[in-house]
Amino acid sequence: MIYPQNFEEKTGFDKIRERIIARCLSPLGVEKVDEMAFSSQYGFIRKQLYQTHEFVRIIQEENNFPSDHFFDVRESLKKIRVEGTYLLEKELFDIRRSLETINAIVLFFRQGEKPYPHLKELTTNVATFPQTTKRIDAILDKFGEIKDNASPELSAIRKQLSQTVNSISRILNSILRTAQSEGLVEKDVAPTMRDGRLVIPISPAFKRKLKGIVHDESASGKTVFIEPAEVVEANNKIRELESEEKREIVRILTVFTNQIRPEIPEILNSYLFLAEIDFIRAKALLALDIESILPVVEDKPQFDWIKATHPLLYLSHKKLSKLVVPLDIELNPEKGRLLIISGPNAGGKSVLLKTAGLLQYMLQCGLLIPLGERSKTGIFKDIFIDIGDEQSIENDLSSYSSHLTNMKFMIKNANPQSLILIDEFGGGTEPQIGGAIAEALLHRFNEKQSFGIITTHYQNLKTFAENHEGVVNGAMLYDRHEMQPLFKLSIGQPGSSFAVDIARKIGLPEDVIAEASEKVGKDYIDMDKYLQDIIRDKRYWESKRQSIRQQEKRLEEESERYQSHLEKIESQRQEIISQAKTDAERLLSETNAIIEKTIREIKEAQAEKEKTKETRKSLDHFKQSIQDDKRSIVSGKRVNKKHLSPASRHLSPVTPIEAGDKVRIKGQQTVGQIMEIKGKTALVAFGSLKTSTQLEQLEKVGSNQQKRETSRSSTKLSNGANTLSKKKLYFKSEIDIRGMRGDEALQATMYYIDDAIQCNAGRVRILHGTGTGALRQIVRDYLKTVQGIKNFHDEHVQFGGTGITIVELE
Repeated sequence: MIYPQNFEEKTGFDKIRERIIARCLSPLGVEKVDEMAFSSQYGFIRKQLYQTHEFVRIIQEENNFPSDHFFDVRESLKKIRVEGTYLLEKELFDIRRSLETINAIVLFFRQGEKPYPHLKELTTNVATFPQTTKRIDAILDKFGEIKDNASPELSAIRKQLSQTVNSISRILNSILRTAQSEGLVEKDVAPTMRDGRLVIPISPAFKRKLKGIVHDESASGKTVFIEPAEVVEANNKIRELESEEKREIVRILTVFTNQIRPEIPEILNSYLFLAEIDFIRAKALLALDIESILPVVEDKPQFDWIKATHPLLYLSHKKLSKLVVPLDIELNPEKGRLLIISGPNAGGKSVLLKTAGLLQYMLQCGLLIPLGERSKTGIFKDIFIDIGDEQSIENDLSSYSSHLTNMKFMIKNANPQSLILIDEFGGGTEPQIGGAIAEALLHRFNEKQSFGIITTHYQNLKTFAENHEGVVNGAMLYDRHEMQPLFKLSIGQPGSSFAVDIARKIGLPEDVIAEASEKVGKDYIDMDKYLQDIIRDKRYWESKRQSIRQQEKRLEEESERYQSHLEKIESQRQEIISQAKTDAERLLSETNAIIEKTIREIKEAQAEKEKTKETRKSLDHFKQSIQDDKRSIVSGKRVNKKHLSPASRHLSPVTPIEAGDKVRIKGQQTVGQIMEIKGKTALVAFGSLKTSTQLEQLEKVGSNQQKRETSRSSTKLSNGANTLSKKKLYFKSEIDIRGMRGDEALQATMYYIDDAIQCNAGRVRILHGTGTGALRQIVRDYLKTVQGIKNFHDEHVQFGGTGITIVELE
C-alpha cells in the first residue's frame, strides 16, 4: 500500500518515470513504463532487478545487440483480423524490419552460453518468423517498395507501362523539337507532367498552332500545358495500365495478408516481448546515468544502505560539476527500526527523508538504485509519507489538520512491514501539545513494530528515542567552526538545532540571544551544548578511525612489498650460492694444478728428505686453507680476496696502499686520501682535516665502493626528508589526552609538541578536559620549559574553554 495518492509527485518518482520514457525507442516501451508500479512480491522484484542489471552489462560489454527498428505495428495487425482487409506497403515494411529485430534479439540470447539467464528466460515462449520475413522480402525491395517481380502479372504490367511511357517520350520530344524550330517553344523547355499525363508547356499566343488538349495553365497565365493529339491515346493507355498496376498490388498485399492472418496472435505476442526489451533497456540506461547498482535484496523489511544518493539531486549537481554527499542509513530490529533525526534547518533532513522514500519505491518498482557496493536492501509492504505542506482550501484543512489526518491513516494501517516517513513530526501547532501528541504517536508506531524515519526539533522525542528499545536517535552533522551543514547522517546520538550559533552567525544582537537563552533556561542551553560536544567528539573519533584505516591499508601495502622483496632476495641468494659453487669448483681446479706442479718440482729437484717433509707439510697446510675457503664460498658468503686464507691470497695477492689512494679507517665509513707514507705511518686527508694513522688501521677503497658509500649516504638523507614529509602530511592540529595517566599524558604531549615544531604547525590544540585540572597543570608546566613556543592559553568558551589548551608556536 502506498500513501498518499500523490506519493510519486512528493518523492520525485514522476520525474524518474519521465526520464525512463525519454530513453524508450517506441510506444511499446512507453506503455510498459506507464504500467510500472510498486510491488511487494520479492520474486517479481528480484527478477526485474536482475533483468535490468544484465542489460546494463550488455550496454557496457556488447557491441552487437540489435536495437534498430523498434516499431509498434500492433494496430495494423489488429486491423487485418477482418477478412478482405490488407496491409499497406509502409505497414508491411515496418512489420518486416521489426520482425527481423525480434528474430535477432531472440537469437542473441539463445545462441551460445550468454551470461544473461534472466533475459534469456524472456525468450522462452517467443516465436520468430523467418519464413514470414522471407515472404515479405519476395514482395518488397530494400526501400519498402513493391518489387516488379512480386507477381508475373505485375511484371508484365510494369513492362508494358515502361514501353508506353518511352514511346510517348519519343513522340513528345519529336513534337517539341519541331515546335522549337518554328519558334513556338523556348529552347530550354522540356515535357512535363500534368494530372498524370505528359504535356508540352507553350506560350498562350501559340497554343492554337499546336494541335492537342489544353490541360492546365500557369498561375501567371504566361504558359499553357498542351497534350499533343498524337499522344492522347498513349496517355490514356498509361492511365489504364496504372489502374491495373494498383489492382495487382492490392491483390498481392491481400494474398499475403490472408497468409499471415492466422499467425497474428503469435506475432502480437512477439511484440509484447519487444516492448519488454525496450522497457528494460530504458531502465538500464537510467541506471548508468545515475550510477545505480544491483544491491543485495532480502525478503524482509530492512535498511542497510551505504552511500545512498538522491538520483535527481545527483543529476542536477552533475550538470553544475558539484558533488552530492552520500548517506549511510541503517534500520533493523537489532539497532533500531524507527530513526529520529534532528539537526539544524537546511541541514539535509528532508533530503534524507525523500532519498529514503524515493530509492525504496524505485527498488520495489524493479529499478536499480544508487547505493554503495556492500549495501543491503529489504522489502516493505507499505510506504506511508507525510512530507511538505498539505494545506487544502477545498477541504478547509490547515497544515496541522492535514498532518493529523495522515497520522490517523498511518496509525490505522501501520504494521511490522510498513515504512513510515514523516517530516517535521508534530510541527504546525503549539509546541508543547504538538510535541506531546507526536510522542504518543511515536509510541504507537513503536508498539506496532513499524519501520520509519522521522525528522523533528522536539527535545522530548529525542529523549523518547534514548529511553525506548526499537527507536534510535540520529543527527545531521553541522560544522561549528565553518557554521555550515555537512549533510552527513550520524546514527546513535541526537542532534542540536544550533539555534544560538546560527543566530549569532546571522548577526542577531547578543542581548537578544542572551535574553532568549535565559528564557529557555540553563538546562536547555547546557543540553544543547552537550549535544554539540557529542557531535564534535564523534567527528573527531570518526577522523581518527579514518586515519587508522588509512594507516592499516598502508601497512598492508608495505607488508606485501616487503614479502615481495623477501622472495626476490631468496631468489638472489639461490643464484649467489649457485655461483659460489661454480667459483669453488674453479678454485679447487686451480689449486690442484698448483699442488701437482709443486710435487713435480720436488721430484725433479730430488730434494733432501727433511726439505721434502717440510714442503709436504706446507702443502697440507695449503690444502686445508683451500678447503676452508671452499666451505666459505659454498655457504653463500662472498669472500673478499684480502680475507682469503694465505693459500687463496697466493692466488689473488692484496694490492699495497700507496700515496694518492682512497682509504678509510677500518670500521669507519668516511673516505680520505693518502697524502704521503712514512714507514708504517700514513698522512691521510679527510676533507680539510689531515691526520697521521698506522697503515695497518687503513683499508683501500675502490672507486666503485666509494660510489656505493656516497649513494648510501644520499639515500639516508633522502629517507630523512621523506620521513619529515610524511610526518607533515599526516600531522593533526589536535591531540586528545583525556583519560590518560599523568606520565602517559606528559610523554604523549612531549612527542606531539616535538612533531608540531618539526612540521612548523603554527597553532595546535591539546584536549585535556577540565576534571580536577591535574592534566591541564602537567601540560602547562611542561609547555613553560619548551623553546619554540610563543604562548599558550585557554580555548574560547564556546569551543571548549579551560578543557582545551591552545599552543601558539614560533
